[in-house]
Amino acid sequence: MSSTGNEPVITSYAQAPAKTITAGGVTYAYRELGPRGGIPVVFFVHLAATLDNWDPRIIDPIAEHRHVITFDQRGVGASSGKVPDTLEAAADDAYDFISALGYTTIDVFSFSMGGMIAQDLVVKHPDLVRRLVLTGTGPRGGKDMDKVVGTTYYDILRATLTRSDPKEFLFFNRDAEGKRAAKAFVKRLSERTVDRDKAIGTRAFQTQLKAIQRFGRSAPSDLSKITQPTLIANGDNDRMVPSVLSNDLHRRIAGSELIIYPNSGHGGIFQYWEQFAPVAVQFLAE
Repeated sequence: MSSTGNEPVITSYAQAPAKTITAGGVTYAYRELGPRGGIPVVFFVHLAATLDNWDPRIIDPIAEHRHVITFDQRGVGASSGKVPDTLEAAADDAYDFISALGYTTIDVFSFSMGGMIAQDLVVKHPDLVRRLVLTGTGPRGGKDMDKVVGTTYYDILRATLTRSDPKEFLFFNRDAEGKRAAKAFVKRLSERTVDRDKAIGTRAFQTQLKAIQRFGRSAPSDLSKITQPTLIANGDNDRMVPSVLSNDLHRRIAGSELIIYPNSGHGGIFQYWEQFAPVAVQFLAE
């Protein structure tokens, strides 16, 4: 923790205060950290995730230099309301939340389902986003994206039978290296010990899954509308959102950068956080 004048600047996600703001009749739970001023980096999280599901090894390095905001989507965690049926509606909610905070320009860091919502947000509000990070995600109408439902339930079953966190199966390969990375990742998620978020409810989780399935079966978006600098990253063996879809995004978003990490899955950026975090910091600083 450092300080500017008499105001302490929190750069540890484990210590970020929990806050709320109301927009459109919904009370959104969020956390913010890092130095205030300038353009904030708003984080869009994955399926079933709450505020406690962000890897501090990704958040903290960015928060050393930038104002970081994470939030619970409508109907998730400590946010009120019901989870929307479509990811386009989730993007509308995100826009309401960002507008309520008073921002007209943001950078976006997104992962998995969050990247799908972020794409819809940028397509609809291209002037809102300055720089875009899309990780572990794919485009609307992407091939085999609708199979995420079966993959998710299968890995939840495997995790239940082995008394493991489902993310160990969903995000990481099941070889020795992947298992080590999975355990380390799950352990990092518990570094915050006070004022933790509420877990997502079963109905809300099922609604999100159906929304992703609908996104995968929809007509493709015109991603040529995304003209802002874009960083795309994934592992080479993503079973949830097939890695080939990261290449698809790269082809369709002009001038984008693509990083594919070897011997890793959906959580490639978390397995390779030591390499990825500095790249993300530099990209967002440009």
